[in-house]
Amino acid sequence: MSRHISGTPRRRFGHHRLLTAALVAGTLGAAAACAPSGPDPASGTESAGAVKPVIDTKFDLDKLVTAAKKEGSVTVYDSTGDITKTAAAFTKKYGIKATGVKSKVGETLEKMTRENQSGNVTIDVTNYEDGPSLVGQLLAEKTVYTYIPGPVAQDLPPSGQNPLQVLSKGNLWVYNPELFPGGCPVHSMWDLTEPKWKGKVALQDPLSKPNIVEFFNQLKSGGDQQLRQAYQDTFHKALPDGDSAGEAWVKGLAKNSPILTSSDDDAAAAVAAPNQKKPRIALVSNAKFRDVKDKGYHMRVCTGLRPWAGYQYPKYSAIATKAEHPNAAKLFVHFMLTQEGIDTQLDTGGVPGNPELSTGTFMPAGLTDWDKQLLVFDPSKLRDDFENLQPMQDLWRLNHG
Repeated sequence: MSRHISGTPRRRFGHHRLLTAALVAGTLGAAAACAPSGPDPASGTESAGAVKPVIDTKFDLDKLVTAAKKEGSVTVYDSTGDITKTAAAFTKKYGIKATGVKSKVGETLEKMTRENQSGNVTIDVTNYEDGPSLVGQLLAEKTVYTYIPGPVAQDLPPSGQNPLQVLSKGNLWVYNPELFPGGCPVHSMWDLTEPKWKGKVALQDPLSKPNIVEFFNQLKSGGDQQLRQAYQDTFHKALPDGDSAGEAWVKGLAKNSPILTSSDDDAAAAVAAPNQKKPRIALVSNAKFRDVKDKGYHMRVCTGLRPWAGYQYPKYSAIATKAEHPNAAKLFVHFMLTQEGIDTQLDTGGVPGNPELSTGTFMPAGLTDWDKQLLVFDPSKLRDDFENLQPMQDLWRLNHG
């Protein structure tokens, strides 16, 4: 079932075939009761690349709520401001004070690492969008652990369990339909490397936006064939054998003097602000589509852009190993896997990690199918993406003027 269907459960992800033995243990048998002390994920002997999730086979929601209420509060860090709405809904439902804090991925990584080392932990849960550093650092170093409520585990695809994927969002190529009433002015990602678009492509600086670098690595590892075909279709000649299509595209974009911004807000404004008269293309989060209503922005997804109109980036949920409120943290993760919880983050679109939940009713203008129009990250490449982070950043640095 495709994800463009709204209001109905999705029985299975379109990309379930993307499984990994490296990240998903064949037997996810670790279990934890809902006792206030919780499991001891730091006591395991797994290697850094094979840390197993804790599946709570004795899950009892009533007991968990009681234990969480005794703890009294929970603090959750997320890279989107939507976390404040999720926290408010959680507090309203359970009577437990939840504090949602918007924080960039790098800042969350640094803070959670420092807190774990000092033992003074203030972050209980993170909704975290950089899978490579989650797998390569936070999980590998046992700063956090993956917790899965037993009753939900059977509904989750193996590829979404380790780490636990609670949501997918999108970074989308967008244009201003007021300036281009005939539709998106580019038809191929390779057009963005051409002189015509020099200095006219806006995106958040990849060196400060981890999932953009992951996008570059995913292009290299899993998108080569389609990107290579798009090159053939665009330039009517084959990309030289031996060349990485992903690396060639990254080099081309970097050399074309893109407008690098410090935030998606600035990238969206560079294209879609009401007074914007300059013809540009931008790569922005689907969350920016709220500005169409709130700020009068003119923005539409580049429908038909080959090979993809953007990419899906997963958001994962993990609990601090030394969390001060371990049971409230578990309850919050459970809440993120329910319709009531995930709906608080779907007002600008997205795909729930629990395939039994509906995708909501909103779809960014020009996007009709999350799977077919967007590159879907392969979770089996998270470890490779972590190892290739620095080389890809260096490739960008060397080629960006």
